[in-house]
Amino acid sequence: MIDEKTRVLAIVGPTASGKTALSVELAQMLDGEVINGDAMQVYKGLDIGTAKITEEEKRGVPHHLFDIKDPSETFSVAEYQTEVRNCIDDIIKRGKQPILVGGTGLYIQSVIFDFRFTEEASDEEVRRSLESELSMDGGAERLYERLRQIDPQSAEKIHPNNHRRLIRALEIIEVTGKTKNDHEQGKGKTAVYDHLIVGLDLDREILYERIDRRVDIMLQEGLQDEARMLWDKGIRNVQSVQAIGYKEFHQYFERTLTIEETADLIKKNTRHYAKRQMTYFRNKMDISWFDALLAKEKMIDGILSILKDFQSDKSNM
Repeated sequence: MIDEKTRVLAIVGPTASGKTALSVELAQMLDGEVINGDAMQVYKGLDIGTAKITEEEKRGVPHHLFDIKDPSETFSVAEYQTEVRNCIDDIIKRGKQPILVGGTGLYIQSVIFDFRFTEEASDEEVRRSLESELSMDGGAERLYERLRQIDPQSAEKIHPNNHRRLIRALEIIEVTGKTKNDHEQGKGKTAVYDHLIVGLDLDREILYERIDRRVDIMLQEGLQDEARMLWDKGIRNVQSVQAIGYKEFHQYFERTLTIEETADLIKKNTRHYAKRQMTYFRNKMDISWFDALLAKEKMIDGILSILKDFQSDKSNM
């Protein structure tokens, strides 16, 4: 049930499209507070590689859900959904405007719409049994083939070497008798908040040039040192360091890539990620798109105009 007094503004778009600067401007004009909508900016120490906003860039605007997890910890979409909805409730109770900002489409979608997850479908005994089977010779191959037979949709999305997701998919089936897709079928389409989603669009060639330039700046600012710090702490094969900019440096530290190859791979992977981001946003959500090259004043005027119409429509209902 939507609370008609609850309005959430979300700003989305591909990496390097200008979401951060726009969100701060809007927050200052709307008496708003910004909530992180990027899966990797929740992690402490992943600053340069995730283009995390600096204290200076915040310009006094409160920001939430940044630096809340250690790099060794996991952070599920379901956990994110709960944290952000609590944060939205708190911001609204204080009479402020919540502004959700980021490029991780599923995370933002999970907050605004009625996504339901399968965290309740768990059983430690079942999980231990599956993990025991996994540790046997050929266990991973057998488990993956089992998943492929009973849940081909999940098998297509899970790499055979991603043992954590493989175990989880099989655990859900054994505990509930249903696949992950069965649980989530038909969910995520009904809004739980009145909302406006603003998207920043950019010509692909210009976007790719921005990405390449941003990576060069990250390298100049010490991305290699930041990645080395995590590496030296023994942080491997966990969610945080799968972020672009860190996983490529792991190959450099293992001496399978030169520094030039590492830089090129970060740029290539970031470009591919930006393309996936845009595909997701265009296919999954109703978004009011703005040209990211539009003068900021015109963009803000356009967004405020939509918000004014939004409020007018609600008051006439």
